[in-house]
Amino acid sequence: MTDRAAPVRDDREDDAPAADGPAAEATDVAPSRQARWALLLAVAAVVLALDQLSKAWVVSELGDGRTIELVGSLRLRLTMNYGSAFSLANGRGALISLLALAVVAVLLRTGRHARSPVMAVALGLGVGGALGNLLDRAFRAGDGFLGGGVVDFVDLQWWPVFNLADSAIVVGAIGLFLLQWQDDDKAGAERPA
Repeated sequence: MTDRAAPVRDDREDDAPAADGPAAEATDVAPSRQARWALLLAVAAVVLALDQLSKAWVVSELGDGRTIELVGSLRLRLTMNYGSAFSLANGRGALISLLALAVVAVLLRTGRHARSPVMAVALGLGVGGALGNLLDRAFRAGDGFLGGGVVDFVDLQWWPVFNLADSAIVVGAIGLFLLQWQDDDKAGAERPA
């Protein structure tokens, strides 16, 4: 006969919440939601910093009208955009800025509920890009409230001149579109025929 000790029962296990159920879901969701929110803010901060650093360099190096030829039709050339994308709505900087502030608010509100890291990155790209251009409108010389010009410098010569903020906005929007398309495909596959 072997001498085995009976397993000791820990009564604290009964007090702990079950591994599944609403309490476990709440604790699992909160850290991942916080991580996605932090990812969105980090991406926005990196985009904003890179955008503003690149614009400061362009203004200091190309402010005299110089152009830097790179590859093919790609060149760096300083232009100031007082309108919206593609220099449309010239002179309506304040209105465009107010619309951009509204878009940033919507993106941040949406970002608090980002369902995936990819969505958080896409929203962060949009927020960082929009804030980068808003800073230009607020602090670059211009006419009145938020009437400053946005520094554009990437010149393909066959497309309107743009900047890193514009690129981030476009990439983020494409990412959000693809995520929505993917969600629509999944929802369609789950519907009974």
